[in-house]
Amino acid sequence: MEGTALFVIELFKITLPALIVAGAMYYLIKQHYERDYKMRLLELRKKNSDVVLPIRLQAYERVVLLLERITPSNLLVRVSASGQTAAEFHRVLLAEIRSEFSHNMSQQVYMTEQAWQQVRHAREEVVNLINRTYQRLPENAKATELAKQILENIINSETDPTARAISFVKQEIAQVF
Repeated sequence: MEGTALFVIELFKITLPALIVAGAMYYLIKQHYERDYKMRLLELRKKNSDVVLPIRLQAYERVVLLLERITPSNLLVRVSASGQTAAEFHRVLLAEIRSEFSHNMSQQVYMTEQAWQQVRHAREEVVNLINRTYQRLPENAKATELAKQILENIINSETDPTARAISFVKQEIAQVF
């Protein structure tokens, strides 16, 4: 019995340091692989950032351009009202807004949800302003009367329907830099 106990003790003396060394090696190798994984992930993110950042900035630029183009004062200058009835001009204005928005809809992929909601809300406000103004006009009104009333409504309310969205987008771009 004494021989077996002595054998177990000797075996324990040999295996305990081996287990400690094996455990330490496992820990060191695991740390090395985790550090290597983090470095590769960081490198991949940097490469993605180098590619995505310019695309993202371009998306924000396009959305600001969209908002500027559907700002009522700019929209009225760009879309000619000459020789049209208010009903025809109303349809043309709404079609122009719809076209601009549809053309830039894919930019939402590169924006935060909050920024895109601001853009959608601004578009809805402009459409509502045009619709409300058109509904208040007499049936035989001219396009120039509609344009004049839209501008007067903006001046009286002292708020530009797209200004808040433009400001929000600019703030979001500033956070990137």
